Amino acid sequence: MRIFTQEEANDALEVVRPLVERLVGARRRFVHVAGRLEQVEGRVAGNGGGLDLERVRELQEQAAEVGAKIALLVGELEAAGVQVKDLDQGLIDFPAHHPESHETVLLCWHLGEDSVQYWHGVEEGFAGRKPLPF
Repeated sequence: MRIFTQEEANDALEVVRPLVERLVGARRRFVHVAGRLEQVEGRVAGNGGGLDLERVRELQEQAAEVGAKIALLVGELEAAGVQVKDLDQGLIDFPAHHPESHETVLLCWHLGEDSVQYWHGVEEGFAGRKPLPF
C-alpha cells in the first residue's frame, strides 16, 4: 500500500483529478443507461409484451461498455495508490500515516475540492473528516 503525505496527495491530483472526472461521468452514464433498460423491461412486465429485443440488446451493450470503462478507471486509480470510495461524488482517499500516532489514516478528497484538505480515521469515513494539517 502506498502511503502519501499531504503534499504528495495534492501533487497526485494532477493525474487523479481527470481520472475521477471521467469516472463520475461514466457512472452517470451507467445510471442513465441502466434506468432506460429498467424502463424497457418495466413496460414489458406491465403489459405483457412489446419487447424490442434490439433496443434491449443495445442498452445491455451500452451498460456493459460503460461498466468496463468504470472498472478500468477504478483500476487506474487503485494503481496510483488511491482508494475509490464513492463513484457518484468522486470521493477518494489517500492512505497516510498520522504524524503523532503513526497509525494509518486516510487523506480525503472529492471532485470539486481544490486540494486535499481533510483526513479521517480508517473506520470513520467521510462523516469523520477533520481539517488538515493534523
